[in-house]
Amino acid sequence: MGRRERERAERHELIVQTARDLAEAEGWSAVTTRRLAELIEFSQPVLYTHFAGKDAIIAVVAERGFAQLAEELSRARAEWPGDPVRAVASAYIGFADANPAVYDGMFSRASGLRFATSDEPAVLEEAFAELRAAVEPYAGDTEPDVLAEVLWSALHGLVTLTRDGRLSEGNHKAHLAAVANLIRR
Repeated sequence: MGRRERERAERHELIVQTARDLAEAEGWSAVTTRRLAELIEFSQPVLYTHFAGKDAIIAVVAERGFAQLAEELSRARAEWPGDPVRAVASAYIGFADANPAVYDGMFSRASGLRFATSDEPAVLEEAFAELRAAVEPYAGDTEPDVLAEVLWSALHGLVTLTRDGRLSEGNHKAHLAAVANLIRR
């Protein structure tokens, strides 16, 4: 890779990381091309040579979030092989708690990422595959993909409802245990 290509790749990475850091610190509403340009000390036109706009930046942050989530779910399954459902449930919630803006970018922002399609990014499938692997031993007559989607839905619901203050406080562990127990039946 030549110097120009390296510099371009470094700028690209700087834009993405700065957007992620800013979103985690102040929320996605603080992430604008003007603000990013100021923080990285490049002009807005330079940003637009890398990304069409904010949504394109969020999409990259989201894809990287899915890659990170897949790694964390895989690590959790390896560390708790006797209880894979509880392992991935705990890791999933932990990821969402530790990376709220990234999680928001992955699931709530207009990122253009397509799920359960032939053209979905590989990192989405990798994260989903970890959920599928955790539930597969308990699937019985249920299609493992369907059971994985149910687990994913339950976990996403726990994250969302907890953030919105709509679940009883102090029952975090009980909620996780209940979800795991429902899947393992």
